[in-house]
Amino acid sequence: MLGIIYTSENDSPYPEVRAAVANTDDPLMPVNTIRAWTIGMLLAIIIPGLNQFFYLRYPAPVMSATVGQLISFPLGRAWARFIPEWTIFGASINTGPFTIKEHVLATVMGTVGYQSTYGTDVIAVQRFVYHQNFSFAYQWAMVMSTQLIGFSMGGMLRRFLVEPASMIWPSQLVFCALFNTLHTTCYFRDEDQNKMSRERFFVYVLIGGCVWYFVPGYLFQALSYFSWVCWIFPDNVVVNQLFGYQSGLGMSLLTFDWVQISYIGSPLATPWWAEMNVLAGFVIFYWILTPVLYYTNTWYGAYLPLLSRTTFDNRGDSYNFSHILTPDNRLNLSAYENYSPLFLSTTNAMSYGLTFASITSTLMHAILFYRKQIWAHFRRSMQEQADIHAQLMSKYRQVPDLWYICLLAVTVILGIICVEVWPTDFPVWALLFAIFLAVIYMIPIGMVEAITNQQVALNVLAEVIVGYTLPGRPLAMMMFKTWGFITMTQALQFASDLKLGHYMKIPPRTMFLAQVSASAVSATVQLGVQSWMLSNIPDICSLHQKNGFICPFTWAFSNASIIWGVIGPQRQFSAGQLYNSLLWFFVAGAVFPLITWMISIKWPSSFLRYINFPVIFTGTVLMPPATALNFVPWAVVGFIFQYIIRRRHFSWWAKYNYVLSAALDCGVAVGVLLIFFLLQLPKNGAIGATTIATWWGNNVFLNTADGRAEAYLPIPDGGTFGPTKW
Repeated sequence: MLGIIYTSENDSPYPEVRAAVANTDDPLMPVNTIRAWTIGMLLAIIIPGLNQFFYLRYPAPVMSATVGQLISFPLGRAWARFIPEWTIFGASINTGPFTIKEHVLATVMGTVGYQSTYGTDVIAVQRFVYHQNFSFAYQWAMVMSTQLIGFSMGGMLRRFLVEPASMIWPSQLVFCALFNTLHTTCYFRDEDQNKMSRERFFVYVLIGGCVWYFVPGYLFQALSYFSWVCWIFPDNVVVNQLFGYQSGLGMSLLTFDWVQISYIGSPLATPWWAEMNVLAGFVIFYWILTPVLYYTNTWYGAYLPLLSRTTFDNRGDSYNFSHILTPDNRLNLSAYENYSPLFLSTTNAMSYGLTFASITSTLMHAILFYRKQIWAHFRRSMQEQADIHAQLMSKYRQVPDLWYICLLAVTVILGIICVEVWPTDFPVWALLFAIFLAVIYMIPIGMVEAITNQQVALNVLAEVIVGYTLPGRPLAMMMFKTWGFITMTQALQFASDLKLGHYMKIPPRTMFLAQVSASAVSATVQLGVQSWMLSNIPDICSLHQKNGFICPFTWAFSNASIIWGVIGPQRQFSAGQLYNSLLWFFVAGAVFPLITWMISIKWPSSFLRYINFPVIFTGTVLMPPATALNFVPWAVVGFIFQYIIRRRHFSWWAKYNYVLSAALDCGVAVGVLLIFFLLQLPKNGAIGATTIATWWGNNVFLNTADGRAEAYLPIPDGGTFGPTKW
């Protein structure tokens, strides 16, 4: 093996990096192999495809990046054991043991686009809300442009965000540690040799999780929505609003469905201190502040359900967007003034407020707690000497800037074609401005994330800008947000993966080709999956779709397009408007980190040092579409595994915890697919429609005030509520 012998002077200057990343390299270790590319492309098809399928459903599992990391490992080992050592065009299909570099490459390919492509939401909203069903060529051009344009920029910024040792990227250290753990056979001591292997444990849990999901997911759905208090008092509105799971605050606490527990992310993969911050934020803002606002009828919220994903008019009905749109999908101001202002449920309004607070709190927290590190790292990144990892990576050929420039040119041209050839109502200058907005924030936000593991989202900022610059244009608003927000997000994701490759010594050119090709494949697969679903699943994206395909994130995206695009922020949040008071959350987000910072100076050893307001504010922004059911059980399970078991049974936790998380995700994913394709899709849903679907255990949680989403106050005489002028 060609490597560098460890010495104290020949390692990273940062202890967290030294603890997770090896300071040696073997340039002869196989990495760019047929095996790695085959497994990587297979995962780039399966994981993003499944996640897109689940994305349109509630509740639904998520195949996380850790799932890809853990699945690729036994696949690689099985390949090494069973595939013959043949050659194809001079390249061996089995180069021997599955190497850690092959594992990294396959994982990056399988997970670079594992989350739903942002552009698919634009396409779905165009189709269902604005009745625009453009060709597949338009859809593909937009998805490719929005997905890949950030990659070109992230690569060109690698000198600032990847190569400096001070750009740590803490999230990637977790992956590095797990890679090294899986590939170090002597990691566990002799007393662990007789324990079950990770592979066998994974298979057993996967099968068990799949079989069990048939119970809460099909046979006895009340175990998923276990709002037992509401079953006792089915017609008491206040009780149902507090203890319900459909439109209430979830104080019933229990669920027996892993899909519900892990909807906002696996509780087995989140540090306990972060889970406690999220739980604290949920309790303070949704169990305490939200009921106070609701029952005092703030924002006229008591005339509406306490929790809802939809928007409402002044009659308490879902807001009918068609009443205020012109034929070319712009705001008809006179029709809007004659129809109704737009109302949000109290939880939805609270979610917007927390989103505002998250922006300022993240910036303020980074300035107060990390300003010295950020400044020191910034200075070092400009002039520091290459650390051991940069020295080792210098042996490999770098990606020429011309490659990134060409990719940037192609993706920008695709974007221009997309907005010019089809009637998008989105001018080219706005497209270029959205890209420019992402560029100017990329380095500072990237440095903050690389050091603090906290990213400042640009989606709300993009919504505000386009809401004032292109008022009354919903499609333009969605596109501006997509190119402005996703360009930066994808660039930082690309830089983060490049740092993983930097730590694990993956040749840069191999990494570039793998990321770009896998991202293009995964985005195309997701687009195809969504197109099939929108065309073949009955009543998809309706609020009461019988199989759960209600498109929760799509409707949230749609509501944002109406609030910020059609009606505009000046009619919702400006001075004198109904939701103007939510802007105070910007101030709160800046003030609260200052308080904890002052306390940390006075009492540095206090438990208050664990309070993290960016996590508190951002942890619950998925509500809605998430509900209270997705937070409390998540935090309870996380506390058990990430705090109690980790402290008392660390060897078991270290060996099985992440495997358990991935196996449960995979098991319920298989269960969801089997139930849908075997029991729900055939015969147009007639299987079990008059038997299983009608029994008490599948309806008791619906036959309540919570299931009916009843409001606290009746609509006043006259049939409307709210202001008389808007």
